[in-house]
Amino acid sequence: MRITTRTAVVATAVGALLAGCGLTSGSPMVDDVKPGSIGKGLPLKGADLTVTSKEFTEQLILGAIMGIAFQAAGADVLDRTGIQGSIGAREAVKGGDADAMYEYTGTAWITYQGNSDPIDDPQKQWQAVHDADLKNGITWLPPAALNNTYALAMNQKNAAKYKTKTLSDVAALSKSDPNAVTLCVESEFASRDDGLPGMQKAYGMKVPASNITKMDTGIIYTQASKGTCTYGEVFTTDGRIKAMDLTVMADDKHFFPNYNAAPEINSKSLEKYPEMAEVLDPITKKLNNTVAQDLNSKVDVEGQDPHEVAKDWLVQEGFVKE
Repeated sequence: MRITTRTAVVATAVGALLAGCGLTSGSPMVDDVKPGSIGKGLPLKGADLTVTSKEFTEQLILGAIMGIAFQAAGADVLDRTGIQGSIGAREAVKGGDADAMYEYTGTAWITYQGNSDPIDDPQKQWQAVHDADLKNGITWLPPAALNNTYALAMNQKNAAKYKTKTLSDVAALSKSDPNAVTLCVESEFASRDDGLPGMQKAYGMKVPASNITKMDTGIIYTQASKGTCTYGEVFTTDGRIKAMDLTVMADDKHFFPNYNAAPEINSKSLEKYPEMAEVLDPITKKLNNTVAQDLNSKVDVEGQDPHEVAKDWLVQEGFVKE
């Protein structure tokens, strides 16, 4: 997932975020869960672990999934999920104030590690992030198929009218019928090299500024659903895509970075409790965009509690028992 603070100001923001992100607080997770397909033999019995996450829905769910899984394996878990922004949660794991979180490969590669060009292959992107972060005292466990990256989406009426299925199709439409392509996007997406400017360049897309409207993320989904704009900028795992029956354009040239979720573990913690890897691995393998959209929708659309959504999913999949 993309960090909303630009890379250039990350370094100056670290101190302020760490001071205000709640790393000195937290509450014990007290879920009454038992081992299911994971945690048999209580391999983490006696471990005191702290999990963290960023503050948006998907991260709250992933943080809860991780914490509940550790509890089922016998650990006592401190909940420090919901830290505002990306850098605070990242620094918590890096500095040992937290033991683990689910992070995104693209965020690490571009924002934390300072690279400008993403790696097209998701596995190679993960491997590059993994290798670079070892010197930072962070170990990345294998990634999920879950890829929370950018996309353009449209409602069913417009999908039937314009019949675009890929970003190449959108680019062709922007040339054959310029007035047909109107975009609703975030201000940041409109200016980022891995956002609208880069996308237009990569696809040879020509959308005049008068056809581009900048707005907050949540409003974009509503306006795309209404058809106020033909295409809205979305995140591929957002539950509102499914709830609003939006059609996502395929990134057929693989322009957007891979933002695969993967456990990011403090290396000293993993050395002390290597069993964390075996607990998380089968769960991570089960996470994909369809699962993420469904879980996110339960929170963002139905109003359920992220922690309960996480626990219900773990129980439903047989990973843990109540």
